[in-house]
This record gives sequence, C-alpha cells and structure tokens, in this order.
Amino acid sequence: MTMPKHLELQKPIFSGFGPRTTALDVISGLNLEGKNAIVTGGYSGLGLEAVKALASAGATIIVPTRNLDKAREALKEIPKLELEQMDLMDPVSIDEFANRFIASDRPLHILINSAGVMASPLVRDSRGYESQLATNHLGHFHLVLKLWPALKRGEGARVVSVSSRALQLSAFDFEDPHFNTRDYDKWIAYAQSKTANALFAVGLDKRGKAHGVRAFSVHPGTIAETDLARYLSEDELRAMGALNERGERAFAAYTDEIKTMEEGAATIVWCAAHPQLDGMGGVYCENGDIAGITDTPHTPGVSEWAVNEADADRLWTLSEQLIGIKLVL
Repeated sequence: MTMPKHLELQKPIFSGFGPRTTALDVISGLNLEGKNAIVTGGYSGLGLEAVKALASAGATIIVPTRNLDKAREALKEIPKLELEQMDLMDPVSIDEFANRFIASDRPLHILINSAGVMASPLVRDSRGYESQLATNHLGHFHLVLKLWPALKRGEGARVVSVSSRALQLSAFDFEDPHFNTRDYDKWIAYAQSKTANALFAVGLDKRGKAHGVRAFSVHPGTIAETDLARYLSEDELRAMGALNERGERAFAAYTDEIKTMEEGAATIVWCAAHPQLDGMGGVYCENGDIAGITDTPHTPGVSEWAVNEADADRLWTLSEQLIGIKLVL
C-alpha cells in the first residue's frame, strides 16, 4: 500500500542540528548578501532573533509592525533594516504594506510569518473573525497572496510559517472556525490557528513549487520570555514551570522542548535559509530537522491532521473565501 505523500515527506533528514542549536549556528558560513527578507513580528521574541541571524549573513530585512516606536528601538543596531507599518488584523493595512513592497520592484527571497497572539480572550476583528485565527493565519495568508509576484521574482523564495506543537490539541474546525456556535476556548482557538499555519505551508508549497516558492512550518519550542505569553496569568505561567523563584519568566531547566530565545529561532532560520532544504518544502520542522508524525499529544512530531493535503486544500479554499482574494499563479 502506497504511503500518502504528506506522511512520506514528514521524515527527519538527520541535519546535524538539534534542540541546542542556535539561529547563529544555523546561519554560520551562509552568505545572504543581496537577499531580501520580510519578517513579521521581527522586532521582538523569536522574530527578532531571526532578524539578527539573517542580518548577520548580509540580508536586507523589512519588518512590518503596528508599533513603529517599539520596533525602531528594538532594531536600532540592525544593519540594512527597513521598518514599515502593518497590522495583521487590518486587511487594508496588509494591502497597503504589500503594495508598497511590490511597487519597489524588488524580489522577495525570504518571508517569515512570525507575528502572532496566543491564548487571548475572545475578540473579533471588523469582519467578525476570531482574532487568533485572523491574526495567526488569515493575516499571513492575505500577506502571502499580495506578495506573490515578489516571491516569484525571488527565484527560489522560501516562506516560513511559525506554528506550534499546540496544534496537537485541535484539528481545524471547518464547521465553526470562528466559534460562532461552540463555546470559546482560548487554547483550542490557538491550537486551531497553529494547525492552520501548518496546513497553509502544505497548501502554499503545493501551489508554489512550480514557481520556485517553497514553504515550511515550524515548531520553535517553548520559550518563556516571548511576548506571546502576555495573555497568560501568573498561575498559568507557574503551572507551565515558566516562572523562576523570583517570579520572573524563565524556565528552571532547558530540555529538548524548552529553549532559549536563540535556540527557539534556530529552526525558523534553518527553514528560511539553509541549503539542506533546497528542493524541499511542505513539511513541518522542529529541533533543526523535519519532524515525524505523532498521534500522541505533547510529544515530538506533528499530528497528521496538520499536514494532510486534502485538509490543506480545503483550508486554502476557505481562506480565499474569507479574505476575498484568490491566488493568481
């Protein structure tokens, strides 16, 4: 019996990298001079670490942000960096940013979709869409479709969708993605959005590979210090073991899952730039390698539902309907 394609692809390649690898380890020896990279969420947390690594290899980085002052301060030491205004919850803002980049007539070689929200209270955007899905998935989906001409001009572009092991907690609910009829659960909503991030990489890679555009999704690991945890209470952080004896956000010990910021960004940068992945795509990665399939929650690997090609196609169609834009290849 032939193994489904999406399961066949989800196998480690034994890259030589691992959970203690840092973003600078991954980028060491690579030359990204002349390459353009857009990093959403690039002014804090994992996005900032990815920006530092890519910039160290010579890339020109564009960081779209809602908060220009905060981003300007965080990124003031980064060479060849451009700041732009954009809000992933605002379709007009996404269009305006993407149109400005397209008008520059530059190729886009790397797009890292790192910005996101986690376990937030129920909020809906102006369209009535649940905010975690709207920000983490639909905003980035919209951005990629608008940047498509620049990605094609990249002649080997890569798109990295920052997902999470949380996807193991929920498949995508195609019947009620915005919690209009079911009770809102902030963790299920987050998990669904992270499943969407992984399915998006599958769907984009399927459509993009003939045009030189490859896509990957990434679980960076658990990192206590990122702004992503801003909606978590002290009790929730303590239950995760994410507060030290002084009540500060820090893990007492680091494991394969629990990482420093620099380690958390490593797999993102590996997927964005490393030649080991040339000619590959549509896979979910963690710990500096392609992950295997798992059906056990809270263990290494990706749930089958998050890399299923049929569900990826179904989500692609739904997402085009929700944002009112279709990809023209």
